[in-house]
Amino acid sequence: MPQTDPSYARLPARFFARVAPVAVADPQLLALNLPLAEALGIDPVWLAGAEGVSMLAGNTLPGWATPIAQAYAGHQFGSFVPQLGDGRALLLAEILAPGGGRFDLVLKGSGQTPFSRRGDGRAWLGPVLREYLVSEAMAALGVPTTRALAAVATGEVVWREEGALPGAILARVAASHIRVGTFEYFAARRDTKALALLAEHTRARHFPLADGALGLLASAVAAQARLVSDWMSFGFIHGVMNTDNMAVSGETIDYGPCAFIDAYHPDRVFSSIDRHGRYAYAQQPNVALWNLAQLASALLPLIGEGEAGVEAASAALDGFWPALSAAWSARFAAKIGLASARTGDHALIETLLARMARQGSDFTRVFHGLADGSARDEFADRAAFDAWAVDWHARLSHEQDPQAVMRAANPARIPRNHRIAEVIAAAVTGEMAPFARLHAALSVPYEERPEWADLSDAPAADEAVTRTYCGT
Repeated sequence: MPQTDPSYARLPARFFARVAPVAVADPQLLALNLPLAEALGIDPVWLAGAEGVSMLAGNTLPGWATPIAQAYAGHQFGSFVPQLGDGRALLLAEILAPGGGRFDLVLKGSGQTPFSRRGDGRAWLGPVLREYLVSEAMAALGVPTTRALAAVATGEVVWREEGALPGAILARVAASHIRVGTFEYFAARRDTKALALLAEHTRARHFPLADGALGLLASAVAAQARLVSDWMSFGFIHGVMNTDNMAVSGETIDYGPCAFIDAYHPDRVFSSIDRHGRYAYAQQPNVALWNLAQLASALLPLIGEGEAGVEAASAALDGFWPALSAAWSARFAAKIGLASARTGDHALIETLLARMARQGSDFTRVFHGLADGSARDEFADRAAFDAWAVDWHARLSHEQDPQAVMRAANPARIPRNHRIAEVIAAAVTGEMAPFARLHAALSVPYEERPEWADLSDAPAADEAVTRTYCGT
């Protein structure tokens, strides 16, 4: 059994609610991440057996589990909600992995908690499989992310606008589930003592070299700048970047109405609840900085609320754009084969993106096609690509092995919306083979595999998914 240490559960009672998961009727294992289980020190044979599945469903708890629902607040689409919290999730345990590191094990969809706000505390199969696929794909792409340990069918139905849907639970693993909204929760209550405890807990857990609350803020700024640049480089749109969905650790968390771009445009929006484009693809850096400003505001009682404190916090926030720009430039330079930096590289990248936007070119297929010469086929007006390629080829002449650089930076496959929709539709009927195939293909996104060639295709007009839903 894994080694555990419930450090968050040792914080004062106002940080969480102690609550057990609600048992389900007929738990059945749908998917299990064997390598992750082994890395956490959990016996995969036990986990796949009756006792393990019962735990993953919340029906029984091992002695090392200390289930709690964490309290937090959050800005949702810019409006502050002073109390949110884990309304359908429980932090089951903090696991000390044999190879090092501390990880939260959370059950998502495990029933009502004191923070459920009239919700049923459950999840249906579609969002569970979506998060499993996308979070594991992100890990394979090299993007900091929460991980999926298992998906379990509950044998019960949940009711949503669409009607009765099959219920499921996701077992999620994260460096922690401490959010910007967690700090806002205590700042809104002027609970400086709790705020100080939270800041020190977070600093020690994620940024042990940081100096106090100001160092914590600066570290979070740097982590978010790197994360968002990663998102942008793969055409990922989080879809609901509320402050309660931003992990201070710098991991991607809460895959609700997320999506990867097919036809590129910087203003692309998929989330059905983002009616005004607040969280559009190109807006993500601005929103990340806005969220970090809310973190800075929450931390001001610890940094210093006078003019000196505001100036110090502002200086930390000022580090975001240089860090984002450097990370973005490095990511996109690699995508076009550049391992070194020269004047004009940024303009070269921006010109390509602008032409892709005008043509509605497929984001992933263009960049992946640069290495094998097929990128121009993604442009309805080939001349638009050819004109750009003159300058690009001239720039590549100064690089030693641009093909290798591009192959390492550009995946052949991403979790396309229409493929995920196909998987979910099949799973609702009890057919999990499409899930297994897509998951296998996404686990090695940079490998060229002919048996998965269709999974690299852009959607046909009648396959395109233009709206994604959070599933709550």
